[in-house]
Amino acid sequence: MRHRIIFYLLPLLLCLPQLSMAQAPVDTSSVNKKRLLVLGSTFTAGYATMLVTLNKAWYTDERTNFHWFNDNHEWKQMDKAGHFWSAFHQSRAGIDMLRWAGLPEKKAVLYGGLTGILLQTPIEIFDGYQADYGASVGDLVANTVGAAAVTAQELAWQEVRIMPKFSFQTTNYARMRPNVLGSNLGERALKDYNGQTYWLSVNVSSFLKEESKYPKWLNIAAGYGAQEMVYNDPEANAAAGLEAYRQYYLSPDLNLMHFKGKSKVWNTALYVLSIIKIPAPALEYNRKDGVKLHPLYF
Repeated sequence: MRHRIIFYLLPLLLCLPQLSMAQAPVDTSSVNKKRLLVLGSTFTAGYATMLVTLNKAWYTDERTNFHWFNDNHEWKQMDKAGHFWSAFHQSRAGIDMLRWAGLPEKKAVLYGGLTGILLQTPIEIFDGYQADYGASVGDLVANTVGAAAVTAQELAWQEVRIMPKFSFQTTNYARMRPNVLGSNLGERALKDYNGQTYWLSVNVSSFLKEESKYPKWLNIAAGYGAQEMVYNDPEANAAAGLEAYRQYYLSPDLNLMHFKGKSKVWNTALYVLSIIKIPAPALEYNRKDGVKLHPLYF
């Protein structure tokens, strides 16, 4: 599927002012109708505008009848990890913004948890009318699982204890196919799956007793990536001297939300940055090289 990071982060981009205020405790005894109106109108107008823009500017290829396309075997499922990550954080933002609007806790979690699905599904429908590809069941599943993951944590623990994160580093593979993997740094960060790593950062201290001396700021993150992916077709990859393989990582990470303070701007910055994995030492395992240590991994 195509890369649309702007839609992955849409709730954060549209509602930064609301997110800055959502970091402080709010009274959920009654709905704040003014806040709910501001939130709903901002979100609806922004998303509708961007969908119209996307439909006109991005989907300019030949259109056909709606159809499905099975891309589950492509890119070692890195794109599915991206869908999971994006839907999780869209729903996370949706939950927190509904809390800010004063909805009762359970309703904020359940309704806000649908945000990732609501945002991603129309884009998948657009894909279904494209001749060169189509709507992907795998993408829809990944979106649903991502949204469900944050909803389940909020219902079970009233907080996020396992945070999906993203990191990126440049690779030489993009030069081999810049029209697909990106011709500049910004494009490569979005398109070059070889340089992307998706993480699950576990807040270990939240699973321990309150009197535990384990540092509350120290998380442990498990990562997933893949290399040597220039073509989807294994034969085309092999002709270029490449054989795609998976990578698995283990690394310490910072629990950025532990450092919240009184400043709304500071707290919002931490909230947004918490979707990114902080560079740190990492252990990697892959079938080609076995186990190796990265003194600093991005």
